[in-house]
Amino acid sequence: MKKLLLFFVFITTIYFQSNISEARIIIPSDEVLSQPLPYPYEGKKVTTEELFNFIDKNRNLRQSIIIFGANWCPDCRILEGTLMLPTVKEFIKKYYSILHIDVGKYDINMSLIEILGLEGQKGIPKVLIFDKKGMPVNRTTSDRWYTARESKTQEIFDYFQKYSLR
Repeated sequence: MKKLLLFFVFITTIYFQSNISEARIIIPSDEVLSQPLPYPYEGKKVTTEELFNFIDKNRNLRQSIIIFGANWCPDCRILEGTLMLPTVKEFIKKYYSILHIDVGKYDINMSLIEILGLEGQKGIPKVLIFDKKGMPVNRTTSDRWYTARESKTQEIFDYFQKYSLR
């Protein structure tokens, strides 16, 4: 009986691992970050109303992503460059809507970070992903990419795949 149970556990584990790896999209090796890296931030002040309208407008359509950053930040530009890779861009377009919020030199839009319940000065980019009900799903890892330059593009893409509600 124990051998049968172990066999069942083994087969179930293999089945679920194969399904997980099939669901994961791999970036093709010919897709690499292009230079110069993008400058996605416009120095624009965003109101609290605009922020919540963006999150609310996307409910039931796609998940909202808010990315706080600045063009002077290499990690912000690497993150954006990764999001612009064709495979990643297609995935993001299908499942997410993104709002980039410029923090300047930590002198604009900082109150929005606090309104969303995040720590202000810990680093950028800060990525907050919402479910289709408008609730944050990654609050504890929202500052994960302030060291994006130390990560592979696939790691960054895997993070967004992990939080998508496909």
